[in-house]
Amino acid sequence: HYEAAPHLHPALEKIKSLGMKAGVAIKPLTPGANLVEVLDLADLVLVMTVEPGYGGQEFISGMETKVSRMRQLIEERGSKCLLEVDGGIDPNTAPLVVAAGADVLVAGTSIFEAQGGIAAGIHGLRESIGQVQPAS
Repeated sequence: HYEAAPHLHPALEKIKSLGMKAGVAIKPLTPGANLVEVLDLADLVLVMTVEPGYGGQEFISGMETKVSRMRQLIEERGSKCLLEVDGGIDPNTAPLVVAAGADVLVAGTSIFEAQGGIAAGIHGLRESIGQVQPAS
């Protein structure tokens, strides 16, 4: 997490020097612009759309705009990092963040507590984003 790493740049450099992939997460109120200088080191940027800590929270309204801005920053910097979104992802919110430019979705409650079981939850999530055109 950006908020927990006072020396993010050296931490990402160290991870990369060990041949590992490096990712960085930001909380809902942290501006995506705070990551501009490390986007060339990141293999993944995770935008939290709820406050981290526990499952089952509702997607914070308007976070798809933050996802879209993060996608724009990634493209402007020419970064190849994946854009991941975690928090309140369900069949209603998944299409919003995919349309905003998300590459990877993290879904817990909507999968593991889905009526009809896990397979039904996965199917519902996939179906909800099936026709969405990602941001370009």
